[in-house]
Amino acid sequence: MVRSIKAALVFFIGLHALFYALQNIANLEAAHGALVYVMSGADHEVYPATIFFKLSGAIWAWLALAIVLLGEFLVAFFGIKGGWELWQSRNASPEIFHSAKKSGVIAAGFALLVWFGFFMTFGAAFFQMWQTQIGAGSMEGAFMYAMASAITMLFVCVTDD
Repeated sequence: MVRSIKAALVFFIGLHALFYALQNIANLEAAHGALVYVMSGADHEVYPATIFFKLSGAIWAWLALAIVLLGEFLVAFFGIKGGWELWQSRNASPEIFHSAKKSGVIAAGFALLVWFGFFMTFGAAFFQMWQTQIGAGSMEGAFMYAMASAITMLFVCVTDD
């Protein structure tokens, strides 16, 4: 049963990322606009100054959005693949099941890079997106998904299967 749960959780990491990627594509202009808004430092009233820099050009937001989408699709691919591989090996020896964890761990790792590294480190800390409603909503969602991915990674990596 534990192996089946691990397979399902890894699959959900992938599915979650796929849903986010597809929603971002369906709302491409809005996603781009949100990044332009956050990266420009607009409406930053709590901490209006920065020791870093702000980016107001639309091209920077397109580049950031491309990175986000690429990351989300990588998480989706490795998560769905990893969930399937774990499901297929759920009745195998511990060694085979443990080796089947690779894609799932990669998915969770990419999820942490996207939602912790990109959103929380660059968005929240560097661009201070927590200061606006749009940015804070993105940051809260990124935190929830990053932490769920990290916990899943830890649970899946437990070798006592």
